[in-house]
Amino acid sequence: MEVSSEEEGSGLWDGVLELTKSAQDKNGDALLWAVQLSGSLCSAGVNLPSVELAHLLVSHICFDNHVPITWKFLEKALTVKLAPPMLVLALLSTRVIPNRQHQPGAYRLYMELLKRHAFSFSSQIHGPNSQKIMKSIDDILHLSQIYGLQVREPGVLLVEFVFSIVWQLLDASLDDERLLELTPEKQSRWPTKAQDMEVDGHDSFSEKRTEYNEGLQKVNTAMAIEVIGEFLQNKVTSRILYLARRNMQSHWGGFTLRLQLLAAKSAVLRDSKHITPETLLQLTSDARIVLSRECKTMSGKEFHAVMASGSLTSSASQSHGLVWSSIWLPVDLFLEDAMDGSEVAATSAVEILTVANIIEEEECELIDETERSPANQRKEKQVLGKRRKALVTSLQLLGNFDGLLTAPQAVTSVANQAAAKAIMSISGIPVGNGYYECMSVNDMPMNCSGNMRHLIVEACIARNLLDTSAYFWPGYVNARSNQVPRSVPGQVPGWSSLMKGSPLTPPLANVLVATTASRCFEVVVVKLTVINPETWASVKYFFFLKPEIEKIYEIALNGPNDEKISAATILCGASLVRGWNIQEHVIVFITSLLSPPVPPDYSGSDSHLISYAPFLNCLLVGISTVDVVQIFSLQGLVPLLAGALMPICEVFGSCVPNMSWTLTTGEELSCHAVFCNAFTLLLKLWKFDHPPLEHVMGDAPPVGSQLSPEYLLSVRNLRLSSFGKLPRDRMKSRRLSRLLRFSIEPIFMDTFPRLKLWYRQHQKCIASSLCGLVSGTPVHQIVDALLNMMFRKINRSGQPLTPTTSGSSTSSVSGTQDASIRLEVPAWDILEATPFVLDAALTACANGRLSPRELATGLKDLADFLPATLATIVSYFSAEVTRGVWKPVIMNGTDWPSPAANLSIVEQQIKKILAATGVDVPSLAIGGSSPASLPLPLAAIVSLTITYKLDRSTERFLTMVGPALYSLASGCPWPCMPVIASLWAQKVKRWGDFLVFTASRTVFHHSSDAVVQLLKSCFTSTLGLSSSHIYSNGGVGALLGHGFGSPSCGGITPVAPGILYLRVHRSIRDVMFMTEEILSLLMFSVRDIVSSGLPKDKVEKLKKTKYGMRYGQVSLAEAMTRVKLAASLGASLVWISGGPSLVQSLIKETLPSWFLSVHELGQEGGESGGMVAMLGGYALAYFAVLCGTFAWGVDSVLPASKRRPKILGAHLEFLASALDGKISLGCDCATWRAYVSGFVSLMVGCAPLWMLEINVDVLKSLSRGLRQWNEEELALALLGLGGIGAMGAAAELIIEI
Repeated sequence: MEVSSEEEGSGLWDGVLELTKSAQDKNGDALLWAVQLSGSLCSAGVNLPSVELAHLLVSHICFDNHVPITWKFLEKALTVKLAPPMLVLALLSTRVIPNRQHQPGAYRLYMELLKRHAFSFSSQIHGPNSQKIMKSIDDILHLSQIYGLQVREPGVLLVEFVFSIVWQLLDASLDDERLLELTPEKQSRWPTKAQDMEVDGHDSFSEKRTEYNEGLQKVNTAMAIEVIGEFLQNKVTSRILYLARRNMQSHWGGFTLRLQLLAAKSAVLRDSKHITPETLLQLTSDARIVLSRECKTMSGKEFHAVMASGSLTSSASQSHGLVWSSIWLPVDLFLEDAMDGSEVAATSAVEILTVANIIEEEECELIDETERSPANQRKEKQVLGKRRKALVTSLQLLGNFDGLLTAPQAVTSVANQAAAKAIMSISGIPVGNGYYECMSVNDMPMNCSGNMRHLIVEACIARNLLDTSAYFWPGYVNARSNQVPRSVPGQVPGWSSLMKGSPLTPPLANVLVATTASRCFEVVVVKLTVINPETWASVKYFFFLKPEIEKIYEIALNGPNDEKISAATILCGASLVRGWNIQEHVIVFITSLLSPPVPPDYSGSDSHLISYAPFLNCLLVGISTVDVVQIFSLQGLVPLLAGALMPICEVFGSCVPNMSWTLTTGEELSCHAVFCNAFTLLLKLWKFDHPPLEHVMGDAPPVGSQLSPEYLLSVRNLRLSSFGKLPRDRMKSRRLSRLLRFSIEPIFMDTFPRLKLWYRQHQKCIASSLCGLVSGTPVHQIVDALLNMMFRKINRSGQPLTPTTSGSSTSSVSGTQDASIRLEVPAWDILEATPFVLDAALTACANGRLSPRELATGLKDLADFLPATLATIVSYFSAEVTRGVWKPVIMNGTDWPSPAANLSIVEQQIKKILAATGVDVPSLAIGGSSPASLPLPLAAIVSLTITYKLDRSTERFLTMVGPALYSLASGCPWPCMPVIASLWAQKVKRWGDFLVFTASRTVFHHSSDAVVQLLKSCFTSTLGLSSSHIYSNGGVGALLGHGFGSPSCGGITPVAPGILYLRVHRSIRDVMFMTEEILSLLMFSVRDIVSSGLPKDKVEKLKKTKYGMRYGQVSLAEAMTRVKLAASLGASLVWISGGPSLVQSLIKETLPSWFLSVHELGQEGGESGGMVAMLGGYALAYFAVLCGTFAWGVDSVLPASKRRPKILGAHLEFLASALDGKISLGCDCATWRAYVSGFVSLMVGCAPLWMLEINVDVLKSLSRGLRQWNEEELALALLGLGGIGAMGAAAELIIEI
């Protein structure tokens, strides 16, 4: 290579070359040569190490002067830093490796130089001439061109250099054994053969391709593989290569493929005595931990006890089973909260926590990778992922824990049936032949009782996660096949009869309504036909459910009209309510049937939905119960259901009731009835029933998303438009029936003008007082007719019910007699007039023109005429209550119903429930002398509801009013809710306990102190720090107990504090104070954990034991177990109480404010005080990271993760500023240090993707702060995950520590 520089003109480099040749000819001493050369270069003002000298020496050696003495000169120049080692190695790699076959000696010497100089970089990237040196390396190896990275920092070039050197050796080793041609590219990106370059024909050693040289070449290949291993094992270079793995994944993928090829095919590697193929692969495994996150805040033993291998929940201690509580506590709390029937969610709780979805996502990704692979020749084969195999292993091991598997009484019979089914399958009796249906479990062997594992396995089989080979697992069933009776009873109508072709007669339909469809199913592979090609082009085959339930769906879709209604009834029967393994399919079928297609021969001007009225009404009535709505909620189908209900409401609500249909029961069905059933069901899907005050709370709304029709449609449109883009969607589509058809067209509120008009009026009534009724308009006439209908039996003097000054109707109850004729109008028109009717009636009652009994009777007549008006009654009266313009009325038993008969008992029971959970509210008035009263609108609603008879026909309407009544009463002064509970308990005594429990929840709406006491009770019971024997063991069991119990000899059974909190947290208005209270309780819990509940004087009796540090009677590991449990509880409570917004407030505002303030935590002094402070910091770290993972996830799948970079970035910037001394902290130094190190360590170990979203400057600043604490390893781990932008800084830190 020609060397050009400014000094060359003066003959400097010619002199250097002459000096070198002279010393070479004389076989001179290398050190003397180096001294003379250094003097010459220094005299000439050349900066050392010299780039030009590196070029000159390498050009001189390769290969005219390829003799031992010149290599000694070169090595000495590197040692005394006359030439930059990295540059020399880069130059040699481009010259020696391509000529290694001709010059095996040079290749070996090159590798020797690598061993000596390629593992130390500390003085090379920041020394003199470093910028020039790195640019020269980049030009020689074409790093920028090959890797395409825009960042040109020295550290980035260092990573590229090390990666390139190792890759060159790998390609050379593959080429030596003729393996390079087996790679996809079939060549190297660097020259590996002599013909790729101009080869110098001289052979200084007169080397020929002799047998000796061939042996040397083989030795060189072995040495090259060993050097690769050294690069992967060396602490510095392995970390640098880890950065390449993290940030240059496309290149790393090609590198590892080559390495795997070498491990699989290399004979030299197999014969190596220094490294094995397995070791080589292990060194590049993703499971290998290269960047340790161990911090120096405490000793290694203490650190591992605290951080416990990176888990957010696990711990070294297993005491009292609390370690398992910390793992399951968030899951249990989430499940309990999701099962609250009063809450309807737009998202699927099932998908969040279902193992099946996790397995399916993994396997769908594997299938996609297989289909993209050019070597894929298979048309269809199920790919089994690691998670599926792990599930099988876990379920097999689960059989060893019989004590945990006892089925609850409610599902014992189903578990027994699952076990019986397995026995029959093993015995060779087909489950679908009718034998299973007509056989009682009593006919089976006595020891075939089932447990929870049988139910789990059946659910997994239904989801295609297992097959029936699970029945043959050792110990799965205890009965022998010869114990199964072989006599088949006579044919009994059932699902097997249907599948054999029996017509769907009424007797058979009745049986199918009462029994669930069989859990066995047939997996069929069918060609995909009608699917959106843009979304599903890559999916060629899919699995679908082919059970009895799909047969029913086919009948409902295409059968005769009478069979369609029978099929709809069956779908809404036991298979929906109790068919846990097929509910997912049943509710999808029902939702699809609510949007029937336009018949091919339909030509009417009205909507085609009208012709489906009896069929649609059957479905609407069947899914209107609270339990079924909850099933839709848990499965996440509420948005799709809302989208199906809105067209029905729009169409039937716009019909004049001049048509009817006769049902098979003989009842007449009107369009008003269909509308009311659809409308009330729609209202249950969003929070129309919440008190209006909640809609005007400003920046502090109650917890939970305020669902609305627009929101539900938005979620529906988003899901349908994006369905199929995630792996779990593609796997789900393979399970669904091929008959299903869903329109993916977006729908909006503008599509339903009458529904939109009602909703706008509903919002106006909530926001302000009623106005706008104009005399003589159609609305005025309907108001007049409704008032006459409601109060037609009242004999008055003709005085109007509403004051004429209000602009309302001046009609009297003795007005015209054609009210029924004038009410033959669409339901939407009646709903539009209803608020004005209610205003008139309420005003008349307040002014004494209507008695309370007459008001209740009139409201009942209105609700009977059009049950949908109940929604307006609830919303309008709720708005009037919160406006506070109505005087309370005395519930005296004369004008209004009286609660006196049992009000005192109800109040005492409420007090007892609260006391059992550690809550004492002295301000509650028990048995006061003043008579009970309620605001007039609330009294009217209560009086209306207790007039209803409890039957199936009214249940669906009362379940709509019930939550509204509770929400409204919660916001009214105490004791409104106890009064209502007393009135309803008098009507339905069997509901007494539930009503008392419901009333006790309202206490927390009125008293923030009660909320704090309940939260404290949650912490003490979970941690086993409570004085009550009920909670002394701690854990999830103490927190949640066994749910809401039934009466015992001592009255109502105690309710665990966690259950009570889960039922009250939605009614707490000021949720923002919750984070501060939970944070405070967490810190006090840490103090109690360290003291272990002992008096302060005993806390000071500290001692050391062989088991580790002990404070009082609690070791560090045991204390940390409880600290993690406390943090897990605190994070779960924050997440459940306020969701992402509350977590955002915690991390953005609450935590920084806490650190800036002065606290008493850990100020007891002595070792216990320091222990409290340190563990408090780690508790906060776990608390904060868990809150973040709950709100945002550890990846970017959740929509809420979009807010993570801003919030988390601001928090990390706060940490960095405090570490840099820019912010003065008030908290204990030990707490602060433990928090920062713990937070960063957990974030690095559990949520590494978070770092990619943070500004690189923030990461660098935080890293510098950690290094001030001598936390170099933690600082490096942080930078190592920061992406390409932080890769340079990480590389520089690697070579410094």
